[in-house]
Amino acid sequence: MIEDDAGGGRRFKVSAEIELDVIDSAALERAALAYVDEMVFVVDEDSEQAQEELRDAEREGVVGDPAAALSLLLDPDAVVSVEGVEVGGVRYSVGEVGADGPSRTTVPDFAAVFDVCRCERSSCERCTGFQVTPRTGAVLWSMAGLLADHAYDDVIEYGDDPVTAASQWSLFDEFPRITWGQNAIWRRQAARAFDDLAEDLVAGRWPQPCCAAEEMALHLVLRYAGDAVDDGWSGLEDDFKALPEHSDDLDWDMLGEVLFQDIDILELFDPSRDGLENPDDEENRYLGMGDYTPPAWFTPFDNMSPRDPRRPFRR
Repeated sequence: MIEDDAGGGRRFKVSAEIELDVIDSAALERAALAYVDEMVFVVDEDSEQAQEELRDAEREGVVGDPAAALSLLLDPDAVVSVEGVEVGGVRYSVGEVGADGPSRTTVPDFAAVFDVCRCERSSCERCTGFQVTPRTGAVLWSMAGLLADHAYDDVIEYGDDPVTAASQWSLFDEFPRITWGQNAIWRRQAARAFDDLAEDLVAGRWPQPCCAAEEMALHLVLRYAGDAVDDGWSGLEDDFKALPEHSDDLDWDMLGEVLFQDIDILELFDPSRDGLENPDDEENRYLGMGDYTPPAWFTPFDNMSPRDPRRPFRR
């Protein structure tokens, strides 16, 4: 939000829905592939292979997927060209609709995948414990997808460039400083961590991080989820308004307690503790943190099952 001369900057939410008819899927795909070919991936001079890997991944993502092609080509910011107005945030999705209008690829049915117990018997372990509810799962899923998009946007915009205050990053400036010099390949893996958590939610699984990258992703998802609900853009007022309410809804503090094994990764935000990420650091050994150096962020924790290494990147 930008304040005016009188200090009265105000933010408004404008909702719009546009239906587009794809009359030539092949032409749309060619346009998306041509756009990918023209993309500038900022990488080190000796990283030509990395640049081609990024480009190949972008091409793979749009082939045979008109929705992905539209997501790549559409620019929601472009619809706003008003003097004295600056776009403060954009959240959008592309879904296919049938000839009769209703969407054929809508948000997941979180009421089904998170089928909470409501018996309220004192002997019921589910009711007396904590449950991830449909509304909670939906908001977490929405935020994970949003932050994944922000991360992929940063990869395309900045590539291997280090994070600096001089640039306007979408997400990676919110990571610990020890990650700010990582390259585009590392950042794409970090972006996929958000998608991995989103996939857990779609499958009805609690999003429990299996590596440091997913820990960082989940901390950010929880923070954004709370802000989104408080500010009215979480989707609960529209996409998720039909989901049933539950007493465990939107309890971000409890989620922080049950989803994380520990919160050691948050210590990396303290500049006075630089070096703590190294497993050979004395304090690291005392705390039993383990390896939190950036190259180790995608190594599964010993007590967690690894992700399928062949899973694709969404973007």
